[in-house]
Amino acid sequence: MMMLVLAIMVLAVGTLAMKALGPLASSGRELPPRLQQLVELLPAALLAALVANQTFADGAQMAIDARVVGLGVAALAVALRAPFILVVILGAAATALVRALGWG
Repeated sequence: MMMLVLAIMVLAVGTLAMKALGPLASSGRELPPRLQQLVELLPAALLAALVANQTFADGAQMAIDARVVGLGVAALAVALRAPFILVVILGAAATALVRALGWG
């Protein structure tokens, strides 16, 4: 147990150090406009990659199952400008329905 606590503390300090390194390294300098645009797009790209990974991956293999249907329903709800909570509920409900029907 003590080893686990120590590992968590080391990782927490390392994370804080990495977060502090960015502002310290830039020293108040501005990024070039093109690079600034790229940096602003990174969170959306990372989120999309995480969603794709969680939806289509099952361990080391591709998986096409009920999660794909849920993602499709949620994407449609977003395209129709539904409130976020409704998007989550519709996606989860679609996934649950498809699983209840025996697929995925």
